[in-house]
Amino acid sequence: MRVRTETLDRFLSSVGEVILSTSQLRNAAASSGLPARPAVANGFDRMERVVGELQRRALALRTTPLLRVIETLPRVARDIAQRTGRRVEVEIDGAELELDRSILDRLADPLGHLVRNAVDHGLELPAERRAAAKPEVGRIEIAARRERDSIRIAVSDDGRGIDLERVRSRAVEAGLLHPDLADDLPPHEIAALVFHPGLSTAAQISEISGRGVGMDAVKTTIESLGGHIEIATEPGRGTSTALVVPITAAVQRVLVVRVAGEPVAIPIAKVERLIELPAEDIEVAGHESFAMVDDEPLAVLDLGSCVGWESAPDAGRRALVPLVIVEMRGQRVGLRVERLDGQAEIYVKSAPPLLRGLRALAGLTVMGDGRPVFLLDVGQLA
Repeated sequence: MRVRTETLDRFLSSVGEVILSTSQLRNAAASSGLPARPAVANGFDRMERVVGELQRRALALRTTPLLRVIETLPRVARDIAQRTGRRVEVEIDGAELELDRSILDRLADPLGHLVRNAVDHGLELPAERRAAAKPEVGRIEIAARRERDSIRIAVSDDGRGIDLERVRSRAVEAGLLHPDLADDLPPHEIAALVFHPGLSTAAQISEISGRGVGMDAVKTTIESLGGHIEIATEPGRGTSTALVVPITAAVQRVLVVRVAGEPVAIPIAKVERLIELPAEDIEVAGHESFAMVDDEPLAVLDLGSCVGWESAPDAGRRALVPLVIVEMRGQRVGLRVERLDGQAEIYVKSAPPLLRGLRALAGLTVMGDGRPVFLLDVGQLA
């Protein structure tokens, strides 16, 4: 039996409203002293267990096997191999794992690009593989495994690997790296430069790859889903690119912070660490601010300014400034906030049509006290 995704979304939204109403009812009862009565407290506990089970079943209805988007990838790899004079075999592992449909639908293009890249950029021609004492048939592995509340999908090949020196020189030519610092950059950071827009190491532009677009789009798509991307390469041995995405987009664990006196949420997956710095340690140069963290300069952005809100009047007079360190477009950045309110697991609702034009707004939720909280996409902050 097929059920439309929109129908499941409405059902899950209704479940979210039940969870919210349950939380609000418990808060209202707490303020009146009712939970002190054992019968009332036990009733609330039973209701929360039942509602929690309803939520888990509703989320299970939205999931579908990963096989739906990766079953066509072996044919894609073989077609490209035939067109480029290569030979390839594809192995798939973990295709039975299930993800939220809304996430799965957006994984098709990134995975397709990684497979095309692995064949066109990674695998050598049969003669080259023979000369390198490798089998003529190149091997690509698409392996998925569950890691707590996420799924890791790795696309690996046994090809030539990334030419790190070529990436380094192209990055210097493009102005992404200062020539004096390029030689000191560790290999994993050089490999990650392939995700910068416009940076291509292909000798010739083809309809398959080499246009300098694609890898940056893959990274942007994965980050917009609340995930991240990792890459590892070894010259002559191959490259592995892993996409780590949440199992469900409907329920996320977030860090709640205060900005201009209002609560906003940041996905925990994007948070590297939390620190507090003395206000005088934050240096201001023109329109930019930075601080020394771990003996390295860290750009500091005022989160209120990023979302167009004015800070609270006393925000600039505090002795200690809370910073949320996140990765934003490949750079570590400290987001200056007014207060840290702690972690929470939230049900994410779509933004209303009036607010969907705000790129930094990933969704919203309603807390137990009835206050709306915006979920931010830190990769889209100005």
